[in-house]
Amino acid sequence: MSEGVAIIGIGLSGFSPKTKTSSYKELTFEAARRAYTDAGIEPRKDVGNFVCCAEDLWEGNSISDEYTPDQMGAALRPTCTVSADGVYGIATAFMQIKAGLAEIAVVEAHSKASNVLNPEQVIAFALDPIFARGISKEPLVLAGLEMNRFMHESGNPAEAPYAVISKNLRNALLNPRASYANDISMEGAMRAGFVARPLRRTDVSRSADGCVVAVLASERIARRAQGKAVWIRGIGWSSGSPWVQEMVPSAEYAQLSARMACNMAGDETPRADFYELDDTFSYKELQHMEAIGLAKAGESGRMTIRGETARSGSTPVNVSGGSLGVGHLLEATGLHRVAEACLQLRGEAGQMQLGGVRRAFVQSWRGLPTASGGAVILEVE
Repeated sequence: MSEGVAIIGIGLSGFSPKTKTSSYKELTFEAARRAYTDAGIEPRKDVGNFVCCAEDLWEGNSISDEYTPDQMGAALRPTCTVSADGVYGIATAFMQIKAGLAEIAVVEAHSKASNVLNPEQVIAFALDPIFARGISKEPLVLAGLEMNRFMHESGNPAEAPYAVISKNLRNALLNPRASYANDISMEGAMRAGFVARPLRRTDVSRSADGCVVAVLASERIARRAQGKAVWIRGIGWSSGSPWVQEMVPSAEYAQLSARMACNMAGDETPRADFYELDDTFSYKELQHMEAIGLAKAGESGRMTIRGETARSGSTPVNVSGGSLGVGHLLEATGLHRVAEACLQLRGEAGQMQLGGVRRAFVQSWRGLPTASGGAVILEVE
């Protein structure tokens, strides 16, 4: 069994509201080529397994992973698909390496959301056709209901989600991959119209196209990575019920996956220099802060308003700009946050770079109507 597992290569491509000049295959090829160059490997010779994170309903064709091998350099090689967020792909590759099935594994996830004509219908298709699908023609009503309940039960200030929006969109101004960066104030965010009260347009992350590829390696291989190795100290995941009737405002998937990752890392609570947390909706950042134990009930919003989660604060959250600033990348959302964390830890984040960071905590959520999410603790030596 491999002693340790590290991420030794990162590749990104696209990151635009619409990538009109590139197909998803071209985006994947470009990201894969960059990741292999970053890791210094030859995919046809060095990689033992390939993992693709994709959902057929978002791709628009069944068994969509059969279109993955060619552009990954994975033709006639072991390949598997995980129909879940990219953090689940990291977990799959991690376990393959730990089990000795491969010394190098590659994880790929992408978004070509601009090809999806009616994304709300894809989300609605995941709902129970008898009891849930008829609630509303707009599935974002579910997020509005959850936001209302979470804000009420947690006791967070009503203006807290707008502090999240302002912070993340301003952070995104420093991220060259961000599609929706904006110097917006809390008051400006409050002026947007409602989509499902109390959820406003500014509370909802907008879609973007992009691809992320990560190369994972055993400790024996990673030690040769010339300072680029980012070690996976802990990883966890949890999938709850997608039934609307069982939705709870506590984000139990985040709580359980964080606990699993912390147990593996030997921590009682999440301990990191910065955090990349899912913000598909603005209130989700607050909810996830409380679920993983970063804040007590009702305190996440107050921490954000006080500036504690800002770039210069004591607990930086989403310095990349998050999904609100960069754009939502479907199944690649969590993998993108892992990539951003790796670049920070390697000191390669450009204008976004924080000083003296050595440990990161990444948390993901698959989105409506799921209760599925993951968590990863990353560290450099």
